[in-house]
Amino acid sequence: MTTKAWHQSYDNGVPTEVDFQDIPIGEFLNLANHDYADHDALAFMNCKFTYAQLKEEVDRFATALSNLGVVKGTRVAVQAPNIPQTLISFLAIQRLGAHAVMTNPLYMPREIEHQWKDAEVEIAITCDFIWEQKVKAMRDRLPVRHYIIVSIPEYLKFPLNLLAPLKLKKQDPPMFAKVETEATVHKFRALVNASAATPPRVDIGMDDISVIQYTGGTTGLSKGAILTHRNLSSNVQQVRSWFVGVAEGEEVLLSVLPFFHIFGLSVCMAWPMSVGAKIVLQPNPRDIDGMVKNLVKHKVSLFPALPALFNAINNYEGIDKVDLSAVKYCFSGSAPLPEDVQQKFEDMTGAIIVEGFGLTETSPVVTANPLQGVRKIGHIGIPVSSTDVRIVDPEDGLTDMPCGEAGELIVKGPQVMQGYLNNPDETANMLRNGWLYTGDLATMDDEGYCKIVGRKKDMIIASGYNVYPDEIDRIITSHDAVFESCTIGIPDETRGETVKAFIALNPGMSVTAEELDEYCRAELAAYKVPKSWEFREELPKSAMMKLLRRTLRDEEVAKMG
Repeated sequence: MTTKAWHQSYDNGVPTEVDFQDIPIGEFLNLANHDYADHDALAFMNCKFTYAQLKEEVDRFATALSNLGVVKGTRVAVQAPNIPQTLISFLAIQRLGAHAVMTNPLYMPREIEHQWKDAEVEIAITCDFIWEQKVKAMRDRLPVRHYIIVSIPEYLKFPLNLLAPLKLKKQDPPMFAKVETEATVHKFRALVNASAATPPRVDIGMDDISVIQYTGGTTGLSKGAILTHRNLSSNVQQVRSWFVGVAEGEEVLLSVLPFFHIFGLSVCMAWPMSVGAKIVLQPNPRDIDGMVKNLVKHKVSLFPALPALFNAINNYEGIDKVDLSAVKYCFSGSAPLPEDVQQKFEDMTGAIIVEGFGLTETSPVVTANPLQGVRKIGHIGIPVSSTDVRIVDPEDGLTDMPCGEAGELIVKGPQVMQGYLNNPDETANMLRNGWLYTGDLATMDDEGYCKIVGRKKDMIIASGYNVYPDEIDRIITSHDAVFESCTIGIPDETRGETVKAFIALNPGMSVTAEELDEYCRAELAAYKVPKSWEFREELPKSAMMKLLRRTLRDEEVAKMG
């Protein structure tokens, strides 16, 4: 790779090219165990694992999976929040050379069915309450041979192991349920306890598939990005080389970003493991009280998060009396980081927030601001080591745009996916001549710093989640009273964007916003459901009768001044 403008802005010690090691993603656990066997690896409420204990637990579960017929290439779904079983499951899957299919616990049955059928999932690891509320009734429609049921409290120690189920049952909906085992329904902890830590040895190549990571699509159907061990491992090593001030074997990372999201999987699980850090698990990223307590209790030094979480901590009641001085480095992504939010958090903690950019299709990190060098507010930073980016004409996809002019951001690097599962058309659209076309519109200055200015796609990013309007519109227009629906994202200081739906009704029909909200909640994860609704006689259209989503968004932005 030739020298690029952005190389001049790299911190001292950050290489322009990473000397990549062939380390399959699950091997980072073995390396950490070799160097830091007695160090804490995981902490979850009142339970913890050293790296030696974690490795044994992973090996036991890998043996259990092998006994259920999991071999290299088997598709195994994991559907749980950030609890020990989620991490153990993922690493055990990698140990066997199987393919992990990380599934959002918030998904509704329709979404689960599409994902697991598309991936041809044979083994599904899911929570007790998800099984009872969603999966059990649809099991006959799924390709799954065995279900493994995890329970949030099952690794907790006395007295929380007794108190937690009572509290979780009172949640709406409940987050604990008793499950009856049968020939194809097993309990996670029972399988682990009955298995020896002697899984079969499997030859895992760097170009073997590690994860089928689902994202949304403009068609509304989620697409499975194929990520290899090389993709994920390369990105972990890129992030590791970027954070030159991280002290291996000494750091503590608070993992609030969910592992079913690529940001959480890579930056909150794999990266801290690669440096022998202690990973503190928090299953509910909306629990700000618990987040603050974890930051203090565990003296967290690494804190990857979203702008909305930094803002929530800034405004937490009594935060001025809380000691957060242990926090050193934060990594912000998924939505623009407001300058005032960044400044307040850094002033309060003494930490550095590094804003970056990435996609599911890039494992995920593409760009980041330097830790010690120039951090340009409002910019997503510069390409990380061994990564190339260009800003090209969004029409022809080839011509490089002049410095400072907007075009489509395209990416090349070892972290770029292999393509989409069962979707050659979308693969061909996204991957062209070795470049990944992001669909994001950006500018680049003469120092290589990039700034996102818009999206070719109409994707909405609400609280870090990707929301695709076409999917929502299809659900809304399936209601008998609805003639047309056009969903947009409007700027929101807390969520990044919030979802709004514009509705035109069929003649003579009526429906309320409350009724449509209830209708959507039966089909969509809660974060996808519009937060506001507007009814109109008709929706704006082009001469070709295409709904003008951008017109509606511009109107909303204008109202906001």
